[in-house]
Amino acid sequence: MLLSLKMSYKATMGEDYKADCPPGNPTAGNNSDQDTTKASEDFVDPWTVRTSSAKGIDYDKLIVQFGSSKIEKDLVNRIERATGQRAHRFLRRGIFFSHRDMNQVLDAYENKKPFYLYTGRGPSSEAMHLGHLVPFIFTKWLQDVFNVPLVIQMSDDEKYLWKDLTLEQAYSYTMENAKDIIACGFDINKTFIFSDLEYMGQSPGFYKNVVKIQKHVTFNQVKGIFGFTDSDCIGKISFPAVQAAPSFSNSFPMIFRDRTDIQCLIPCAIDQDPYFRMTRDVAPRIGHPKPALLHSTFFPALQGAQTKMSASDPNSSIFLTDSAKQIKNKVNKHAFSGGRDTVEEHRQFGGNCDVDVSFMYLTFFLEDDDRLEQIRKDYTSGAMLTGELKKTLIDVLQPLVAEHQARRKEVTEETVKEFMTPRQLSFHFQ
Repeated sequence: MLLSLKMSYKATMGEDYKADCPPGNPTAGNNSDQDTTKASEDFVDPWTVRTSSAKGIDYDKLIVQFGSSKIEKDLVNRIERATGQRAHRFLRRGIFFSHRDMNQVLDAYENKKPFYLYTGRGPSSEAMHLGHLVPFIFTKWLQDVFNVPLVIQMSDDEKYLWKDLTLEQAYSYTMENAKDIIACGFDINKTFIFSDLEYMGQSPGFYKNVVKIQKHVTFNQVKGIFGFTDSDCIGKISFPAVQAAPSFSNSFPMIFRDRTDIQCLIPCAIDQDPYFRMTRDVAPRIGHPKPALLHSTFFPALQGAQTKMSASDPNSSIFLTDSAKQIKNKVNKHAFSGGRDTVEEHRQFGGNCDVDVSFMYLTFFLEDDDRLEQIRKDYTSGAMLTGELKKTLIDVLQPLVAEHQARRKEVTEETVKEFMTPRQLSFHFQ
C-alpha cells in the first residue's frame, strides 16, 4: 500500500516522495502510468474527498483500502431481529455501507451488556446543510431502537486550528449547530452534547484519556495516518487524541462513573475513519474496548458527486436555513442531471440514475422504497423527465426543511444549556 501511495504521489506531483519534505509544485502532463493515475482519482481523508467519477467514490475499493467490512444483508437482518424494528432506510439502501465490529456490539446487546453511541460535528459555519443531517438522523434512529445513551462532540477546537476562525467564532458556531442537532429530536434524558473548548476543562477523566492516547501515538504515526507535515501547528498534531477520547466510557464520569468496559459505537462518514483506526490501535494498550463503527457514504454536492459541498458556495447544497423558494431554485438550476440533451433523446434512451443528483438525494430522504424503485425505473426508461424528477425532489425537501426549521425555532438557549450540562443520563445498564 505504501509503495502504491508513493507511486501515486510521483504521478500526481511529478517528483519522488521525500519524508519530512513538503511537496513542491506539481509537474503538469506527467501521465506515464495510467494505472497509477487512476489509483489516485479517489482520495479520502478527514478533510478532503476527491473523485473524478460522476458516480462518486468507489466505496467497494475504499472498504478494501481502509480494511473495514461491508454491511451485508445478513447484518441488516440481524439488526432488525435484535431491535424488533425495520432497518432504517440508510441501512436498507447501503447509505451506511461499511462497519467495524458491529457484530460484536449486537452480541453484547443480545446478552444485555451495555454500549453507548458517540458521534460529532465540526462547527465550521453557522448554517448546516442537508449532508450534515445524515449522521444525526441515523444516530437518532439508533438511539431510539437500542435505547442507549449518546454523546455528541462539537469539535470547535479542531475548527479553530484548521480554519481562519477566532475561538469565539468557533464556539458560537457550536451553539448554533447544537440547535440544529437538537432539532433532529434527540432525547434530552439520554443525550449529552459537549464543546471541546468547554468540556476539556471540566472533566479530568476526559483529559486523562487524551494524554494517555497522546503517549501511545508517535509523531511518525500521525504523519502517516493524517498526512501532517513539519509546517503544521502542534495543535493539529495533537488533535486526533481529542477526537479519540470520547470513544472511552470513563471520559464521561458523570454518565458512566469510572467504568472502562463499556463499548462505544460510532456512526460517522467514512472520511472520519482514520481517527478511529488510530483509536482502535491504542484502545487495548490503555485498557479499553475498541470502538465499533458504522460508516456512511458521502452526501453529494448539487453540482455532482465529484464536486465538494462548500459553506462558501451557497449553491453547492440545500442549507437548513433555505426557504421553499430557494430550495426550488437550487434544485432546478444547479442539481446535476443524468438526463439526455433533448426530450426526444431522453424518451428514447432514458436517464442515468447513477449520476443524477436529484435521484441521489431521493435515496437519502424519500422513505417509500417502492416509490423510489418506481422513480428509478421510470427515469431509466425515459418515462419520467428530468423536470419531473426534480419536482419530486422539491416536493420531498421543502416540507422536510420547513419542519426542521419549525423544530429549531422551539429550541431555546435554555434547552441548549440543558443538553450541554454534564449530568447523569437515563439508561438501564447491568
